[in-house]
Amino acid sequence: MSSSTGDLTLHRAFVALGSNLGDRVAMIEEACREMEARGIRIKRTSSLFETAPMYVMDQGAFLNGACEVETSKSPMELLDTLQSIEIDMGRHKVVDKGPRNIDLDILLYGNGEFSNERLTIPHKLMLEREFVLRPLCQLIPQECPLGPLQTGTYTSHLNDLPPSDPSPTVMTPMPAGLPPITPTYPRRSTLLMAVLNVTPDSFSDGGAHSSTDPAALLETVKAYIDAGVTIIDVGGESTRPNADPVTESEELARVIPAIKLIRSLPEANKVAISIDTYRATVAETAVNAGADIINDISAGLLDPDMLSTMARLQKTVILSHTRGTPKTMNKLTKYPDGVLAGIKAELSERIRAAEDAGVRRWRIIADPGVGFAKTEDQNLAILRHLNELRQDEGLQYTPWLVGVSRKGFVGHITGVKRADERTWGTAAAITAAISSGADIVRIHDVKEMAQVTRMADAIFRCDLGNQMAD
Repeated sequence: MSSSTGDLTLHRAFVALGSNLGDRVAMIEEACREMEARGIRIKRTSSLFETAPMYVMDQGAFLNGACEVETSKSPMELLDTLQSIEIDMGRHKVVDKGPRNIDLDILLYGNGEFSNERLTIPHKLMLEREFVLRPLCQLIPQECPLGPLQTGTYTSHLNDLPPSDPSPTVMTPMPAGLPPITPTYPRRSTLLMAVLNVTPDSFSDGGAHSSTDPAALLETVKAYIDAGVTIIDVGGESTRPNADPVTESEELARVIPAIKLIRSLPEANKVAISIDTYRATVAETAVNAGADIINDISAGLLDPDMLSTMARLQKTVILSHTRGTPKTMNKLTKYPDGVLAGIKAELSERIRAAEDAGVRRWRIIADPGVGFAKTEDQNLAILRHLNELRQDEGLQYTPWLVGVSRKGFVGHITGVKRADERTWGTAAAITAAISSGADIVRIHDVKEMAQVTRMADAIFRCDLGNQMAD
């Protein structure tokens, strides 16, 4: 496939990405930046898969992915550029198929075949390599291999391969010092995201935390860390239904001192800081102050600069499903094909928009948006059937964050009016979310929900209880 822009003919190609030395994610992301700096536009990326080595077994596990690129370069020019990137990044080939800090291979180029002593397209070994096919199938699952003797799709070829042992594990990067999120690993532990709203009007904890009382705020953060929290989600504007927006300057005045205060704690190197905002400027300022994750409840819908800002900052991001604004979302709950189908279609579209803006697929966490443009029955359907969202082709391999803590539907069902007394109902909802595959749960009652998640993990994460007992 090719297209023309001015005097240049642009070609679609697919490049395999791999690393098994050093900071593997950093190596792959640096290679992607170098590709774009040298005129190779990355259109989409796959997830990243940790895979056991092949052929040469005495080496570390690889991190593998793939990207779809657009380039005006010929196949040989593209090869030369990729090899120059490898050399500039310090790759020294000592053993064929042996350890390497970066590996860039052309898999496909346009709809044609190419062969000389240096390059064969399609890549001659790709159909026997799960670590190549699996990320490629995430990008073009229904396309067919080239060549007169090839039948079926890339996905059918992947399914025909013998199962690998161990199975590839998807890895979503977390800040340095924290393990990655592994949504396909059956024995994973659910991560805790603690809510830290520095707002006067949030539905549950409005006024409870303020950066103007640093001593109390630090005690709260220490308690979160002691309870086993992995992420602290700092928010400076309430997004509850019917909430009034605040100004950008007011939001910044609330969240930036809080983020800097958390970062001043030596214990905080054990946690990631998330900025809960839909404003691009707030997100960027927060990242510069020490935030590690951008959590946008609108998935870029409420600020046209958000997705490009996410791409430029290259942080892990959370994209939530919602409709409208906090003022209007309760009126936007009609899903003609059902709420799950609506989330699949609309959240997949937002993920694709993020990819088009340059956000790497391996940096995306999804949130079904419980309580956002959803009725009570729709919220319950999400908790019952989250695994259907996890298995959807457009959302597969994506980690999921679920936020049910103290929400209105929990209070309505349990008959508890006060949000801060909805602990038991929240515990049941979180257990349901974990049983359906949630990777992260967003919580207020940190000590209690830490116990709930440990128990739910022991029940629902494959053999985790036995593993802990051993």
